[in-house]
Amino acid sequence: MSARSINHLQFNVSPDNFPFYTALLGALGFDVFPDTEGYVAGSGDGTSLWFIGSDAADVQDYDQRGVNHVSFSADSVVAVDEIAALLPTVDVEPLFETPRRRPDFIGDGDTDYYQVMFRSPDNLLFEVVYTGPLATGA
Repeated sequence: MSARSINHLQFNVSPDNFPFYTALLGALGFDVFPDTEGYVAGSGDGTSLWFIGSDAADVQDYDQRGVNHVSFSADSVVAVDEIAALLPTVDVEPLFETPRRRPDFIGDGDTDYYQVMFRSPDNLLFEVVYTGPLATGA
């Protein structure tokens, strides 16, 4: 059996934050299914993300056991910067002094690791990262 690709991920979130997830999914290039039945979903490249409305009082703590963050691959540094530019428009701040290069994650001097990390209104941690050839003069 081979099951090495992810079909979908479900996140339980406050319905009040559906506009954030709709904007994020659209900016990431997902086909977005806006809130129609108590959820927002996006599909792309065979994987879908579901943000299901929940009234639970508990809040995700990404430093506890469980999933720490979800990382999305960007096709360029410019694409990472576009997501970083979106964040203030949806009242979200980049974390950990990002966007920035992380040569400590690659180490070979020829490959780029350029990321932006941010926390959603539901305290879910996300990363958008470009990995690929390091641009001359970068």
